[in-house]
Amino acid sequence: MGFFSNIFKRKERLLEPADLSMLKTDFHSHLIPGIDDGAQTLEEAILLIEGLKELGYQKIITTPHCMSDFYKNTPEIIISGLTKVKEELQRRGIDISIEASAEYYLDDDFERKIDEGEIITFGDNYILFELPFLAEPPNFNQVVFKLQSMGYRPILAHPERYGFYYNQFETYQDFVDRGIYLQVNMMSLMGHYSPETQKIAEKLIERGLITFIGSDLHNERQLPILKHALQMPSLHKLLDSGKLKNAEL
Repeated sequence: MGFFSNIFKRKERLLEPADLSMLKTDFHSHLIPGIDDGAQTLEEAILLIEGLKELGYQKIITTPHCMSDFYKNTPEIIISGLTKVKEELQRRGIDISIEASAEYYLDDDFERKIDEGEIITFGDNYILFELPFLAEPPNFNQVVFKLQSMGYRPILAHPERYGFYYNQFETYQDFVDRGIYLQVNMMSLMGHYSPETQKIAEKLIERGLITFIGSDLHNERQLPILKHALQMPSLHKLLDSGKLKNAEL
C-alpha cells in the first residue's frame, strides 16, 4: 500500500492541489544520468524534468550526491553531465532552465573540498549538505563554521529525516539561529519515508523553521508521490507562510 495507506490511516483532509509555480525553482534532485542513485539514463532524466515542469516549476537546480565512498563526483563530472542534459532539452524543445550544484555528504572529504574550492554553489552562494542517518558527525560544527567564515550559506538537506534529532526542536531552532537554512523534502509531507518523518516535517513547518522545499526526485516512481503531495495541508501551510526562498534561487 505504501505512502497512500499512510494517508488513509491518518485520515488526512486533502485540499485542492497547490500551485507550485509560485516556487519557480526546485532544488535538490538527482537528474544527471548515471552519476549517482538518481536518473540512470538521459531518457529517464528528461522524463523526470518534464514531470517537474508539469508540476509548475520553471527552473531546476539539480544536486547529485558527492560522497567520498560511493559517489566521487567532481565539478567536472557534474558540469559535463549537465551539459548533455541541456543539449537534449534544447534538441527536444523543452523550455525549462536547469543548473547544477551538489548534495555534499558531510565527511572528511567534504572539508577537503571546501579547503580546495572544489565545490559548486548555487543562488546567493548557497551550498546543500546532508548528514549520515545514524548520528551527527563529530566535525559538524567545525564544517559549518568553516563554510560560513568563507562566505558560504549552508542549507541542511531534509532535517526531518535524521532520527537522532527527533523531538529536539531546540536543536533545529539553534541551527536556524546560527544561519543554517533548513530544506524539507516534499515527499516527507506524504509519509513517504516514514510516518514519524512526516510528523517531524509538519512540526518544523508549524514552528516556522523551514526556508526551502525540494523534491529530492530520484526516479519515475516518485513523480505520483510529488503530485499527490500538492494536496497536503502541510504543503499549503508552508507555501502560505511567506518563508520559502525557492523563488529567489
